[in-house]
Amino acid sequence: MDVVLLSRIQFAVAAGFHFIFPPLTFGITLVILVLETLYLKSDEEIYKTISSFLIKILGLIFALGVATGIVLEFSFGTNWSQYSRLVGDIFGAPLAAEGILAFFLESVFLGVLLFGRNRVSRKVYWLSAFLVFFGAHLSGFWIIIANSWMQTPAGYVMEGGRAVLTDFYAAVFNPSTVIRYLHTMLAGWITGSLFLAGIAAWYLLNKRHEAISKIIMKISLIIYIFSALAQFASGHSSSVQVTKTQPEKMAAFEALWNTMEGAPLSLFGIPVESEQKTYLEVSVPKLLSLLAYFDPDAKVLGLNEFKPDERPPVLLPYLSYHVMIALGALFALLAAVGALMLVRGTAYTARWFLIALIAAIPLPHLANEFGWIAAEVGRQPWAVYRVLKTADAVSVVVPAWQVLFSLIMFSLIYVLLFIIFIVILLKIVKKGPGTGEAY
Repeated sequence: MDVVLLSRIQFAVAAGFHFIFPPLTFGITLVILVLETLYLKSDEEIYKTISSFLIKILGLIFALGVATGIVLEFSFGTNWSQYSRLVGDIFGAPLAAEGILAFFLESVFLGVLLFGRNRVSRKVYWLSAFLVFFGAHLSGFWIIIANSWMQTPAGYVMEGGRAVLTDFYAAVFNPSTVIRYLHTMLAGWITGSLFLAGIAAWYLLNKRHEAISKIIMKISLIIYIFSALAQFASGHSSSVQVTKTQPEKMAAFEALWNTMEGAPLSLFGIPVESEQKTYLEVSVPKLLSLLAYFDPDAKVLGLNEFKPDERPPVLLPYLSYHVMIALGALFALLAAVGALMLVRGTAYTARWFLIALIAAIPLPHLANEFGWIAAEVGRQPWAVYRVLKTADAVSVVVPAWQVLFSLIMFSLIYVLLFIIFIVILLKIVKKGPGTGEAY
Protein backbone atom coordinates (compact mmCIF):
# COMPACT_ATOMS: atom_id res chain seq x y z
CA MET A 1 0.00 0.00 0.00
CA ASP A 2 1.31 3.43 -1.02
CA VAL A 3 0.93 5.92 1.85
CA VAL A 4 1.01 8.88 -0.55
CA LEU A 5 -1.80 7.50 -2.71
CA LEU A 6 -3.87 6.52 0.33
CA SER A 7 -3.41 9.96 1.88
CA ARG A 8 -4.46 11.59 -1.36
CA ILE A 9 -7.56 9.40 -1.59
CA GLN A 10 -8.46 10.09 2.03
CA PHE A 11 -8.16 13.84 1.54
CA ALA A 12 -10.14 13.61 -1.70
CA VAL A 13 -12.97 11.75 0.04
CA ALA A 14 -13.06 14.24 2.91
CA ALA A 15 -12.81 17.30 0.67
CA GLY A 16 -15.25 15.94 -1.90
CA PHE A 17 -17.91 15.24 0.73
CA HIS A 18 -17.38 18.62 2.39
CA PHE A 19 -17.68 20.34 -0.98
CA ILE A 20 -21.33 19.30 -1.20
CA PHE A 21 -22.32 21.91 1.38
CA PRO A 22 -20.48 25.27 0.96
CA PRO A 23 -21.73 25.89 -2.61
CA LEU A 24 -25.30 25.42 -1.39
CA THR A 25 -24.79 28.08 1.28
CA PHE A 26 -23.61 30.64 -1.29
CA GLY A 27 -26.80 30.37 -3.32
CA ILE A 28 -29.23 29.93 -0.44
CA THR A 29 -27.87 32.87 1.58
CA LEU A 30 -28.31 35.07 -1.50
CA VAL A 31 -31.96 34.03 -1.89
CA ILE A 32 -32.58 34.58 1.83
CA LEU A 33 -31.05 38.07 1.61
CA VAL A 34 -33.33 38.91 -1.33
CA LEU A 35 -36.38 37.67 0.61
CA GLU A 36 -35.47 39.60 3.76
CA THR A 37 -34.96 42.73 1.65
CA LEU A 38 -38.40 42.30 0.10
CA TYR A 39 -39.93 41.73 3.53
CA LEU A 40 -38.23 44.82 4.97
CA LYS A 41 -39.49 46.99 2.11
CA SER A 42 -42.99 45.57 1.64
CA ASP A 43 -43.90 44.20 5.09
CA GLU A 44 -45.63 41.26 3.36
CA GLU A 45 -45.67 38.19 5.61
CA ILE A 46 -45.21 35.76 2.76
CA TYR A 47 -41.56 36.80 2.33
CA LYS A 48 -40.97 36.29 6.05
CA THR A 49 -42.57 32.84 5.88
CA ILE A 50 -40.42 31.75 2.94
CA SER A 51 -37.23 33.12 4.48
CA SER A 52 -37.86 31.35 7.79
CA PHE A 53 -38.37 28.09 5.89
CA LEU A 54 -35.14 28.46 3.93
CA ILE A 55 -33.21 29.40 7.07
CA LYS A 56 -34.07 25.99 8.54
CA ILE A 57 -32.57 24.32 5.48
CA LEU A 58 -29.54 26.61 5.66
CA GLY A 59 -28.99 25.69 9.31
CA LEU A 60 -28.91 21.99 8.44
CA ILE A 61 -26.48 22.54 5.56
CA PHE A 62 -24.25 24.78 7.67
CA ALA A 63 -24.04 22.15 10.42
CA LEU A 64 -22.89 19.47 7.97
CA GLY A 65 -20.43 21.89 6.37
CA VAL A 66 -18.83 22.70 9.70
CA ALA A 67 -18.61 19.07 10.81
CA THR A 68 -16.94 17.97 7.58
CA GLY A 69 -14.72 21.04 7.21
CA ILE A 70 -13.00 20.52 10.57
CA VAL A 71 -11.66 17.16 9.36
CA LEU A 72 -9.85 18.88 6.50
CA GLU A 73 -8.17 21.37 8.83
CA PHE A 74 -6.79 18.63 11.05
CA SER A 75 -5.61 16.46 8.17
CA PHE A 76 -2.89 18.96 7.29
CA GLY A 77 -1.25 18.19 10.61
CA THR A 78 -1.88 14.45 10.61
CA ASN A 79 -1.47 13.28 7.01
CA TRP A 80 0.43 16.21 5.49
CA SER A 81 2.88 17.30 8.18
CA GLN A 82 5.75 17.83 5.75
CA TYR A 83 3.53 20.15 3.77
CA SER A 84 2.61 22.04 6.94
CA ARG A 85 6.26 22.42 7.94
CA LEU A 86 7.32 23.80 4.58
CA VAL A 87 4.46 26.13 3.65
CA GLY A 88 2.30 26.24 6.79
CA ASP A 89 3.39 29.79 7.65
CA ILE A 90 1.76 30.98 4.43
CA PHE A 91 -1.01 28.45 3.91
CA GLY A 92 -2.13 28.65 7.53
CA ALA A 93 -2.73 32.41 7.42
CA PRO A 94 -5.81 32.39 5.14
CA LEU A 95 -7.20 29.37 6.99
CA ALA A 96 -6.85 31.23 10.29
CA ALA A 97 -8.41 34.33 8.74
CA GLU A 98 -11.29 32.22 7.44
CA GLY A 99 -12.00 30.95 10.95
CA ILE A 100 -11.63 34.25 12.78
CA LEU A 101 -12.99 36.74 10.24
CA ALA A 102 -15.57 34.69 8.34
CA PHE A 103 -16.67 31.51 10.10
CA PHE A 104 -17.49 33.20 13.41
CA LEU A 105 -19.24 36.04 11.61
CA GLU A 106 -21.39 33.61 9.66
CA SER A 107 -22.12 31.30 12.59
CA VAL A 108 -23.01 34.05 15.08
CA PHE A 109 -25.47 35.77 12.80
CA LEU A 110 -26.90 32.49 11.55
CA GLY A 111 -27.81 31.99 15.21
CA VAL A 112 -29.70 35.28 15.07
CA LEU A 113 -31.54 34.11 11.95
CA LEU A 114 -32.45 30.79 13.55
CA PHE A 115 -33.47 32.00 17.00
CA GLY A 116 -33.80 35.80 16.92
CA ARG A 117 -36.73 36.54 14.60
CA ASN A 118 -38.87 37.83 17.47
CA ARG A 119 -35.98 39.09 19.61
CA VAL A 120 -34.45 41.74 17.35
CA SER A 121 -35.82 44.49 15.15
CA ARG A 122 -36.53 43.87 11.48
CA LYS A 123 -33.56 46.00 10.44
CA VAL A 124 -31.21 44.08 12.71
CA TYR A 125 -32.62 40.83 11.37
CA TRP A 126 -32.03 42.03 7.80
CA LEU A 127 -28.50 43.01 8.77
CA SER A 128 -28.01 39.52 10.18
CA ALA A 129 -29.15 38.01 6.87
CA PHE A 130 -26.67 40.23 5.04
CA LEU A 131 -23.82 39.30 7.39
CA VAL A 132 -24.54 35.59 6.97
CA PHE A 133 -24.45 36.08 3.20
CA PHE A 134 -21.27 38.16 3.48
CA GLY A 135 -19.67 35.74 5.95
CA ALA A 136 -20.33 32.73 3.71
CA HIS A 137 -18.77 34.45 0.72
CA LEU A 138 -15.87 35.83 2.78
CA SER A 139 -15.21 32.31 4.05
CA GLY A 140 -15.10 31.08 0.47
CA PHE A 141 -12.70 33.89 -0.43
CA TRP A 142 -10.12 32.89 2.20
CA ILE A 143 -10.33 29.22 1.24
CA ILE A 144 -9.87 30.09 -2.42
CA ILE A 145 -6.86 32.22 -1.49
CA ALA A 146 -5.26 29.24 0.25
CA ASN A 147 -5.96 26.86 -2.62
CA SER A 148 -5.02 29.38 -5.31
CA TRP A 149 -1.67 29.95 -3.62
CA MET A 150 -1.04 26.21 -4.04
CA GLN A 151 -1.86 26.57 -7.74
CA THR A 152 0.04 29.80 -8.45
CA PRO A 153 2.26 30.63 -5.43
CA ALA A 154 3.45 34.22 -5.06
CA GLY A 155 4.71 36.66 -2.42
CA TYR A 156 7.20 34.32 -0.72
CA VAL A 157 10.84 33.28 -0.57
CA MET A 158 12.44 30.02 0.52
CA GLU A 159 14.57 30.36 3.67
CA GLY A 160 15.98 27.45 5.61
CA GLY A 161 13.79 24.95 3.79
CA ARG A 162 10.58 26.86 4.57
CA ALA A 163 8.39 29.21 2.58
CA VAL A 164 8.47 32.65 4.19
CA LEU A 165 5.85 35.28 3.39
CA THR A 166 7.36 38.47 1.96
CA ASP A 167 4.37 40.17 0.34
CA PHE A 168 0.94 39.52 1.86
CA TYR A 169 -0.91 41.31 -0.94
CA ALA A 170 0.91 39.33 -3.64
CA ALA A 171 0.20 36.05 -1.84
CA VAL A 172 -3.50 36.88 -1.36
CA PHE A 173 -4.04 38.20 -4.88
CA ASN A 174 -1.83 35.66 -6.60
CA PRO A 175 -2.38 35.18 -10.35
CA SER A 176 -5.36 32.83 -9.96
CA THR A 177 -7.21 34.08 -6.84
CA VAL A 178 -9.75 36.51 -8.28
CA ILE A 179 -10.60 34.43 -11.36
CA ARG A 180 -11.01 31.22 -9.36
CA TYR A 181 -13.05 32.99 -6.66
CA LEU A 182 -15.54 34.40 -9.17
CA HIS A 183 -15.78 31.00 -10.85
CA THR A 184 -16.44 29.28 -7.52
CA MET A 185 -19.00 31.83 -6.31
CA LEU A 186 -20.97 31.61 -9.55
CA ALA A 187 -20.89 27.82 -9.22
CA GLY A 188 -22.29 28.19 -5.71
CA TRP A 189 -25.09 30.46 -6.88
CA ILE A 190 -25.96 27.93 -9.59
CA THR A 191 -25.93 25.10 -7.03
CA GLY A 192 -28.04 26.84 -4.39
CA SER A 193 -30.54 28.50 -6.72
CA LEU A 194 -31.18 25.32 -8.73
CA PHE A 195 -31.58 23.39 -5.47
CA LEU A 196 -34.29 25.81 -4.31
CA ALA A 197 -35.93 25.93 -7.74
CA GLY A 198 -36.14 22.13 -7.60
CA ILE A 199 -37.85 22.26 -4.20
CA ALA A 200 -40.34 24.83 -5.51
CA ALA A 201 -40.94 22.65 -8.57
CA TRP A 202 -41.75 19.68 -6.34
CA TYR A 203 -44.33 21.74 -4.44
CA LEU A 204 -45.90 22.98 -7.68
CA LEU A 205 -46.12 19.45 -9.08
CA ASN A 206 -47.91 18.38 -5.91
CA LYS A 207 -50.03 21.56 -5.82
CA ARG A 208 -48.74 22.59 -2.38
CA HIS A 209 -47.76 26.08 -1.20
CA GLU A 210 -48.32 27.39 -4.70
CA ALA A 211 -47.99 31.12 -3.94
CA ILE A 212 -44.83 30.52 -1.92
CA SER A 213 -43.41 28.17 -4.53
CA LYS A 214 -43.88 30.69 -7.33
CA ILE A 215 -41.91 33.28 -5.37
CA ILE A 216 -39.10 30.84 -4.60
CA MET A 217 -39.10 29.72 -8.22
CA LYS A 218 -38.97 33.24 -9.63
CA ILE A 219 -36.16 34.49 -7.38
CA SER A 220 -34.16 31.30 -7.74
CA LEU A 221 -34.52 31.14 -11.51
CA ILE A 222 -33.47 34.77 -11.97
CA ILE A 223 -30.30 34.13 -9.92
CA TYR A 224 -29.73 30.84 -11.73
CA ILE A 225 -30.15 32.33 -15.20
CA PHE A 226 -27.68 35.13 -14.48
CA SER A 227 -25.16 32.78 -12.85
CA ALA A 228 -25.32 30.03 -15.48
CA LEU A 229 -24.78 32.47 -18.34
CA ALA A 230 -22.08 34.46 -16.51
CA GLN A 231 -20.27 31.21 -15.71
CA PHE A 232 -19.38 30.85 -19.39
CA ALA A 233 -17.33 34.06 -19.28
CA SER A 234 -15.87 33.10 -15.92
CA GLY A 235 -14.95 29.61 -17.11
CA HIS A 236 -13.25 31.00 -20.20
CA SER A 237 -11.21 33.44 -18.08
CA SER A 238 -10.21 30.59 -15.79
CA SER A 239 -9.07 28.45 -18.72
CA VAL A 240 -7.03 31.33 -20.15
CA GLN A 241 -5.37 31.81 -16.76
CA VAL A 242 -4.56 28.09 -16.49
CA THR A 243 -3.08 28.05 -20.01
CA LYS A 244 -0.73 30.90 -19.13
CA THR A 245 0.22 30.01 -15.54
CA GLN A 246 -0.03 26.19 -15.50
CA PRO A 247 0.47 25.17 -19.13
CA GLU A 248 1.02 21.48 -18.39
CA LYS A 249 -2.36 21.36 -16.65
CA MET A 250 -4.12 22.75 -19.73
CA ALA A 251 -2.15 20.33 -21.89
CA ALA A 252 -3.55 17.50 -19.75
CA PHE A 253 -7.07 18.97 -19.92
CA GLU A 254 -6.87 18.90 -23.72
CA ALA A 255 -4.65 15.80 -24.09
CA LEU A 256 -2.26 17.99 -26.06
CA TRP A 257 0.74 15.71 -26.32
CA ASN A 258 2.95 18.02 -28.39
CA THR A 259 3.38 21.77 -28.60
CA MET A 260 1.40 23.17 -31.52
CA GLU A 261 0.77 26.42 -33.30
CA GLY A 262 -2.91 26.62 -34.03
CA ALA A 263 -3.78 24.01 -31.40
CA PRO A 264 -7.19 22.33 -31.72
CA LEU A 265 -9.82 22.23 -28.99
CA SER A 266 -10.59 18.64 -28.03
CA LEU A 267 -14.31 17.98 -27.61
CA PHE A 268 -14.17 14.24 -26.99
CA GLY A 269 -11.65 11.46 -26.91
CA ILE A 270 -10.02 8.67 -24.95
CA PRO A 271 -6.45 9.66 -24.10
CA VAL A 272 -3.95 6.84 -23.57
CA GLU A 273 -0.97 8.19 -21.72
CA SER A 274 1.37 5.27 -22.38
CA GLU A 275 0.96 5.79 -26.13
CA GLN A 276 0.65 9.60 -26.01
CA LYS A 277 -2.35 9.28 -28.26
CA THR A 278 -6.03 10.15 -28.06
CA TYR A 279 -8.41 7.64 -29.60
CA LEU A 280 -11.78 8.57 -31.14
CA GLU A 281 -10.90 12.23 -30.75
CA VAL A 282 -13.27 14.91 -32.00
CA SER A 283 -11.69 18.36 -32.07
CA VAL A 284 -12.09 21.82 -33.60
CA PRO A 285 -8.96 23.00 -35.45
CA LYS A 286 -7.15 26.05 -34.00
CA LEU A 287 -9.91 26.76 -31.48
CA LEU A 288 -7.76 26.19 -28.36
CA SER A 289 -5.20 28.73 -29.60
CA LEU A 290 -7.98 31.17 -30.43
CA LEU A 291 -9.72 30.82 -27.05
CA ALA A 292 -6.52 30.91 -24.99
CA TYR A 293 -4.60 33.64 -26.81
CA PHE A 294 -7.23 35.21 -29.11
CA ASP A 295 -4.99 34.17 -31.99
CA PRO A 296 -5.86 31.07 -34.06
CA ASP A 297 -2.17 30.50 -34.85
CA ALA A 298 -0.79 31.00 -31.32
CA LYS A 299 1.55 28.40 -29.86
CA VAL A 300 0.13 26.26 -27.04
CA LEU A 301 2.58 24.20 -25.00
CA GLY A 302 2.12 20.44 -25.04
CA LEU A 303 3.10 17.81 -22.49
CA ASN A 304 6.30 17.11 -24.42
CA GLU A 305 7.70 20.42 -23.10
CA PHE A 306 7.86 19.09 -19.54
CA LYS A 307 9.90 16.43 -17.78
CA PRO A 308 8.06 13.10 -17.54
CA ASP A 309 8.13 13.22 -13.72
CA GLU A 310 6.63 16.74 -13.73
CA ARG A 311 3.68 16.02 -15.99
CA PRO A 312 0.18 15.56 -14.57
CA PRO A 313 -1.81 12.42 -15.32
CA VAL A 314 -3.98 12.92 -18.37
CA LEU A 315 -7.04 10.65 -18.37
CA LEU A 316 -8.71 11.80 -15.14
CA PRO A 317 -8.15 15.56 -15.62
CA TYR A 318 -9.19 15.30 -19.27
CA LEU A 319 -12.45 13.50 -18.49
CA SER A 320 -13.26 15.65 -15.44
CA TYR A 321 -12.61 18.89 -17.29
CA HIS A 322 -14.79 17.90 -20.24
CA VAL A 323 -17.64 16.64 -18.05
CA MET A 324 -17.58 19.97 -16.18
CA ILE A 325 -17.75 21.92 -19.44
CA ALA A 326 -20.56 19.72 -20.77
CA LEU A 327 -22.57 20.30 -17.61
CA GLY A 328 -21.89 24.04 -17.85
CA ALA A 329 -23.32 24.02 -21.38
CA LEU A 330 -26.37 22.13 -20.12
CA PHE A 331 -26.87 24.71 -17.35
CA ALA A 332 -26.73 27.53 -19.91
CA LEU A 333 -29.32 25.75 -22.05
CA LEU A 334 -31.59 25.24 -19.04
CA ALA A 335 -31.10 28.92 -18.14
CA ALA A 336 -32.14 30.02 -21.63
CA VAL A 337 -35.22 27.80 -21.50
CA GLY A 338 -36.02 29.04 -17.99
CA ALA A 339 -35.76 32.67 -19.07
CA LEU A 340 -38.11 32.07 -21.99
CA MET A 341 -40.63 30.29 -19.77
CA LEU A 342 -40.51 33.01 -17.13
CA VAL A 343 -41.25 35.63 -19.78
CA ARG A 344 -44.11 33.53 -21.15
CA GLY A 345 -45.44 32.76 -17.68
CA THR A 346 -45.30 28.98 -18.15
CA ALA A 347 -42.42 28.21 -15.77
CA TYR A 348 -44.85 27.38 -12.94
CA THR A 349 -47.17 25.10 -14.89
CA ALA A 350 -45.17 23.16 -17.49
CA ARG A 351 -44.90 19.70 -15.98
CA TRP A 352 -41.85 18.68 -18.05
CA PHE A 353 -39.97 21.81 -16.96
CA LEU A 354 -40.77 21.24 -13.28
CA ILE A 355 -39.59 17.63 -13.53
CA ALA A 356 -36.42 18.81 -15.28
CA LEU A 357 -35.67 21.23 -12.43
CA ILE A 358 -36.04 18.47 -9.84
CA ALA A 359 -33.86 16.10 -11.86
CA ALA A 360 -31.22 18.81 -12.26
CA ILE A 361 -30.67 19.33 -8.51
CA PRO A 362 -27.62 17.01 -8.25
CA LEU A 363 -26.00 18.19 -11.51
CA PRO A 364 -24.28 21.33 -10.15
CA HIS A 365 -22.76 19.18 -7.40
CA LEU A 366 -21.33 16.89 -10.06
CA ALA A 367 -19.97 19.89 -11.96
CA ASN A 368 -18.38 21.23 -8.76
CA GLU A 369 -16.77 17.90 -7.94
CA PHE A 370 -15.48 17.28 -11.46
CA GLY A 371 -14.12 20.82 -11.65
CA TRP A 372 -12.32 20.33 -8.35
CA ILE A 373 -10.90 16.97 -9.50
CA ALA A 374 -9.64 18.55 -12.72
CA ALA A 375 -7.98 21.43 -10.87
CA GLU A 376 -6.34 19.31 -8.17
CA VAL A 377 -5.31 16.24 -10.16
CA GLY A 378 -4.21 18.52 -12.99
CA ARG A 379 -1.75 20.19 -10.58
CA GLN A 380 -0.01 16.91 -9.83
CA PRO A 381 2.72 15.92 -9.14
CA TRP A 382 2.86 19.16 -7.16
CA ALA A 383 1.25 19.88 -3.79
CA VAL A 384 2.41 23.47 -4.25
CA TYR A 385 3.03 24.16 -7.92
CA ARG A 386 6.74 23.90 -8.71
CA VAL A 387 7.61 24.33 -5.03
CA LEU A 388 6.73 21.07 -3.26
CA LYS A 389 5.85 17.70 -4.74
CA THR A 390 2.95 15.75 -3.28
CA ALA A 391 5.20 12.77 -2.56
CA ASP A 392 7.35 15.02 -0.36
CA ALA A 393 4.41 16.61 1.46
CA VAL A 394 2.98 13.53 3.19
CA SER A 395 3.57 12.71 6.87
CA VAL A 396 6.55 10.35 7.16
CA VAL A 397 5.55 8.84 10.52
CA VAL A 398 1.99 7.75 9.63
CA PRO A 399 2.01 4.17 8.26
CA ALA A 400 -0.15 3.16 5.33
CA TRP A 401 -2.39 0.84 7.35
CA GLN A 402 -3.43 3.71 9.62
CA VAL A 403 -4.29 5.90 6.66
CA LEU A 404 -6.30 3.04 5.14
CA PHE A 405 -8.14 2.41 8.40
CA SER A 406 -9.03 6.09 8.80
CA LEU A 407 -10.11 6.23 5.14
CA ILE A 408 -12.54 3.36 5.69
CA MET A 409 -13.86 4.90 8.90
CA PHE A 410 -14.28 8.34 7.33
CA SER A 411 -16.12 6.83 4.38
CA LEU A 412 -18.54 4.95 6.62
CA ILE A 413 -19.16 8.02 8.77
CA TYR A 414 -19.74 10.21 5.72
CA VAL A 415 -22.25 7.75 4.29
CA LEU A 416 -24.10 7.80 7.61
CA LEU A 417 -23.97 11.61 7.80
CA PHE A 418 -25.28 11.92 4.26
CA ILE A 419 -28.19 9.58 4.99
CA ILE A 420 -29.04 11.60 8.11
CA PHE A 421 -28.76 14.83 6.09
CA ILE A 422 -31.13 13.57 3.39
CA VAL A 423 -33.65 12.24 5.93
CA ILE A 424 -33.77 15.53 7.86
CA LEU A 425 -33.84 17.61 4.67
CA LEU A 426 -36.76 15.63 3.27
CA LYS A 427 -38.57 15.99 6.57
CA ILE A 428 -38.16 19.78 6.46
CA VAL A 429 -39.23 19.96 2.81
CA LYS A 430 -42.26 17.69 3.29
CA LYS A 431 -43.40 19.74 6.27
CA GLY A 432 -43.05 22.85 4.17
CA PRO A 433 -43.03 26.55 5.03
CA GLY A 434 -45.35 28.00 7.63
CA THR A 435 -47.82 26.03 9.71
CA GLY A 436 -50.50 25.43 7.13
CA GLU A 437 -51.46 25.61 3.48
CA ALA A 438 -52.53 29.27 3.57
CA TYR A 439 -50.14 30.13 0.79
